[in-house]
Amino acid sequence: MTQNKGVKIVTIGGGSSYTPELMEGFIRRYDQLPVREIWLVDIEEGKEKLEIVGDMARRMWKASGHDVQVHLTLNRRKALKDADFVTTQFRVGLLPARIKDERIPLSHGMTGQETNGAGGIFKALRTIPVILDIVEDMKELCPDAWLVNFTNPSGMVTEAVMKYGHWDKVTGLCNVPVIAMMSEPEAIGRKPGELTYRFGGLNHFHWHRVWDEQGTEVTRQLIEAFEREGRTPGTPANIFDVPFFSEQLEEMKMIPCGYHRYYYRQEEMLDHMLEEYDSAAGTRAEQVKQTEDELFELYRDPALDHKPEQLARRGGAHYSDAACETIASLYADTDTHIVLTTRNSGALPDLPDDVAVEVSTLVGSEGPKVLPFGPMPAGERGLLQVMKAMEQCVEKAAVTGDIGALLEAFTLNPLIPSGSTARQVMNELLIAHERYLPQFADTIRELKEQGVTIRDERVRRLLEEGK
Repeated sequence: MTQNKGVKIVTIGGGSSYTPELMEGFIRRYDQLPVREIWLVDIEEGKEKLEIVGDMARRMWKASGHDVQVHLTLNRRKALKDADFVTTQFRVGLLPARIKDERIPLSHGMTGQETNGAGGIFKALRTIPVILDIVEDMKELCPDAWLVNFTNPSGMVTEAVMKYGHWDKVTGLCNVPVIAMMSEPEAIGRKPGELTYRFGGLNHFHWHRVWDEQGTEVTRQLIEAFEREGRTPGTPANIFDVPFFSEQLEEMKMIPCGYHRYYYRQEEMLDHMLEEYDSAAGTRAEQVKQTEDELFELYRDPALDHKPEQLARRGGAHYSDAACETIASLYADTDTHIVLTTRNSGALPDLPDDVAVEVSTLVGSEGPKVLPFGPMPAGERGLLQVMKAMEQCVEKAAVTGDIGALLEAFTLNPLIPSGSTARQVMNELLIAHERYLPQFADTIRELKEQGVTIRDERVRRLLEEGK
């Protein structure tokens, strides 16, 4: 790493609406992380958004007073040359792909969500081959760089990089733990930073415990405070905030992450998603598309040189605190506590050491050092092991195109009722995402020959429009 020359950062998916959040994070940490140049990379379909958000990024850096060059390109290899850090925040198929991931399962009365259930599985199938191609370029062009991934589903994508890409300098991250640590302390009269957190689990499937300044555990106090308030502070904007059952929280003696609602309150969450599915506003993906359209109109304003407040509605609040703090800590060797997806290495004894987990770590120049979480209670241990088995089947299917592995993943996933309906949902998703699933070409051809059709009218319309 060329510390004396400043840092080169490459962001793949640079045209994302999250990019201003990322720029803000780097600007705030400039004294710790002296950025020299930032390369924002995207694909042809994202060129217009890349130019809009790239111009805004330049305005943000100019307003900061720091001499940082922002480059825009559709040539990934040109950008990666001699990079110090590579961040990934791309969506294969753009938002129309997410709409398909949500609407197709919901059209059959099944959970339709970006990173959970059938939709999350298919997002991984599209994403893993692309991230592995990026890794191959990195091996040639920036072999000493760290890959910091926050492309969802971050856990599976990061594990695939380690297992199939054979790249060790990788970590995955998420904003959910950051939101919890910033939002929860107030419930018991504390401020962010006054409590000690310890996280353990998988991406979008972790639990945490909390201690005060004297080392006394206050997890139960927080649970009781949440029950009094009838809500859980820190629930991301994209998750319907139905309360957890207090008796269950008292039994597990841990606080689940917001995404656990899809598993612990599956019926209520599905009812809410079906209600949105049938509404004029549509699913969360369709709502996000409207929010993104509004954000990019704001980003076009040549006078805007700071992150707009409306970005918080996008569901990605505090990504900069996770991504930028991770990169700054790797660079400056600060041993900062950050919750990351990394190799287990004994942090969770209920899982093998070599799998990817999302846990508390101390981040320094040698990478994240995991902090032991310990064994899970019986109920959570069972869920954790099932979910990890499901993830590994998805990763195998993504790399090999093995339809048997994909069926195993569907059978294991708690949000997918097994049987003929699940098979139909899987078949429809394969056809809907044909453009981005070349590893399943033979299977998709057979399905089309069999006359498999897609039930949801909006998805059919997207396909007719070539999206």
